[in-house]
Amino acid sequence: MRLVLLHSKAEIETFTRKNPLIHLYEIGDLDDFFWPNTIWYALKDSDEIKQLALLYTAQIIPVLIAHAEEPVDMMDELLQSLLPFLLKKFYGHMSERSADFLSQHYEIERHGTYLKMGLLNSSKLAPIDTSGVLQMTKSDSGELLDFYKLSYPGNWFDPRMLETRFYYGIRREQSIVSVAGVHVFSKEYRVAALGNVATHPKFRGQGLATAACARLCNSLRAGGVEEIGLNVKADNFSAIASYQKIGFEKVAEFGEYTFELK
Repeated sequence: MRLVLLHSKAEIETFTRKNPLIHLYEIGDLDDFFWPNTIWYALKDSDEIKQLALLYTAQIIPVLIAHAEEPVDMMDELLQSLLPFLLKKFYGHMSERSADFLSQHYEIERHGTYLKMGLLNSSKLAPIDTSGVLQMTKSDSGELLDFYKLSYPGNWFDPRMLETRFYYGIRREQSIVSVAGVHVFSKEYRVAALGNVATHPKFRGQGLATAACARLCNSLRAGGVEEIGLNVKADNFSAIASYQKIGFEKVAEFGEYTFELK
């Protein structure tokens, strides 16, 4: 086995397409929009990729995405090989097993268990009333930043994603009260990951986020997206119920962590 730095999009896509909803973010990050902010590592046996890890560098704290394929113990070997190259501080999406392995070298702040969900029953979208949902544009970026500060502190909103035109919201008395957007979108690779879904505290419990997400998913599917997924905290039961209502189902679990060198 050997550690390899990957540069071939086709090689990465071939590996990630084996489980596209598990590796949705990685597939989306092959898009030219995200690609310059990516560093790809693989554990190879001869010319075959056995495990893959992505370091996404666009955030203030880079994010290491390392979702293990079977056999999962091979991810330990990849992470061991990566140790000389890992940053002093980074955010991580990975299994608890992988986090425990890195705990030999890093202090860990645990941010909870998350579910990966995929849109597996799109027929549930049809009954949802989306008539009051509006498309958000770059002109809304300032208002959206203020909205997220109140409604979703600590969010990962990147105003650049408004350029995808896959952000939808609902207004009440001219003010944004609910929004659903994408963290990842690629027309070329036909994937999208929903993100930054939030509702103003005064307007929760009215099904607004459900409607916004349904409109977003309909728009993505009409635009040729074949794989739609999302990450949601495992104890966010109201959000999970909302996603299930429009056809999402759980496909995997993982943890989010902050790692800082001991």
